[in-house]
Amino acid sequence: MAHVKITETVLRDAHQSLIATRMKTSEMLPILETLDSIGYHALEMWGGATFDSSLRFLNEDPWERLRIIRKNVKKTKLQMLLRGQNLLGYKHYADDVVDEFVNKSLANGIDIIRIFDALNDTRNLSKSIEATKKYGGHAQGAISYTLSPVHTNEVFVNLAREIEGMGADSICIKDMAGLLDPYTAYDLVKDLKSVIKVPIELHTHATSGLGSMTYLKAAEAGVDIIDTAISPFAEGTSQPPTEPMVAAFKGTEYDTGLDLVDLDKVTEYFRPLREKAIESGLLDPKVMGVDINTLMYQVPGGMLSNLVSQLKAQNAMDKFEDVLREVPKVREDLGYPPLVTPTSQIVGTQAVLNIVTGERYKMVPNEVKQLVKGMYGKTTLPIKDDIIKKIIGDEEVITCRPADLIENELAKTKKDVAQYVEQDEDVLSYAMYPGPAVEFFKYRNAQRYKIDSSLLNEEDMVYPV
Repeated sequence: MAHVKITETVLRDAHQSLIATRMKTSEMLPILETLDSIGYHALEMWGGATFDSSLRFLNEDPWERLRIIRKNVKKTKLQMLLRGQNLLGYKHYADDVVDEFVNKSLANGIDIIRIFDALNDTRNLSKSIEATKKYGGHAQGAISYTLSPVHTNEVFVNLAREIEGMGADSICIKDMAGLLDPYTAYDLVKDLKSVIKVPIELHTHATSGLGSMTYLKAAEAGVDIIDTAISPFAEGTSQPPTEPMVAAFKGTEYDTGLDLVDLDKVTEYFRPLREKAIESGLLDPKVMGVDINTLMYQVPGGMLSNLVSQLKAQNAMDKFEDVLREVPKVREDLGYPPLVTPTSQIVGTQAVLNIVTGERYKMVPNEVKQLVKGMYGKTTLPIKDDIIKKIIGDEEVITCRPADLIENELAKTKKDVAQYVEQDEDVLSYAMYPGPAVEFFKYRNAQRYKIDSSLLNEEDMVYPV
């Protein structure tokens, strides 16, 4: 029997995609035991933007969230998303930081770490996979799925073989823009299954309207696990909904073994949270529908809204169509990188500048120069010499693994943040997001010294600075 397993994304990607990762730990807590009883393969609940958002917007310690969820979820595996050598930040970190971050993630309760690289450069995955294995976690290597003249199924199969060879315990096809159509998914999963021994998981977004159909065909091709979101936080830029997939597979060889009556308790719990998010404006109806631009321009939803805000700032919304047509050209110039953080922002910004200035590569942001120099890793196709010349002149292009150029930085980071540290994990929070982490540490300190003012006379009151 080819049962399909389900990873539930409501605690991470679903609210990251729909409400800017603003779900609080206190909003998750009441439903954790129910989620644990459903029989999911895993709960994706950490990593991605949850770390940044907890510190920056919610005044929460992301490590504390992980510990609370682990305490209440006793049977189901907990999963996180990691950007390879970038971890959860936006730059490459030294190997000692990567090692320690993975160590602490697993020690605090993570079971499965999904590891991807924006360029699909496997050298940027090696340290995270190695550390995950070393500390006893399940290392899932992810392929960033994209469309281009050079990204054939054969390219992805070879990539998966390489990642499996590095010791990955499973492979994920990570379709962040919802570009994978049902029949291509069928062929890709079939091709992977013919050469890969470890389980295959498929992750997509419903942005283009294809998601559920893609899962159906992937199941027929033998996919082991699919990522879905409970319906109040599904569809639009989030994942396809959990309940219809469970209903569709019921009684077939792909039966998930999950019960719709049990799932309904989860649905009922999250429905008012969805209503509240719509009322407050946190959930914008625009991200809930189908966006066919995704298929036409291969631009993920988040990147599209980025382009719009950049053009509005330049008073150049009339150039929107021109910019969309420029995106694939810039992408081709830069060696066809998959469009996912941070490459989607890099390509998008350059496309805007090319159109707004009226001259291609007249203005080039530092990130584009870094990409061309090889500081993010190796692109799928080599970048042409004339583009290199235009963007970085005679500067040297590096060919080594970018992190080989970074000195160990853990000891220095520990020193820099010593005055605030209350747990080892604080050092890692600071390494990821120095500014927001320090703000959070100050807030945490102030909270501790709050006194019930009703017990004091006015002149006795002492306010924490």
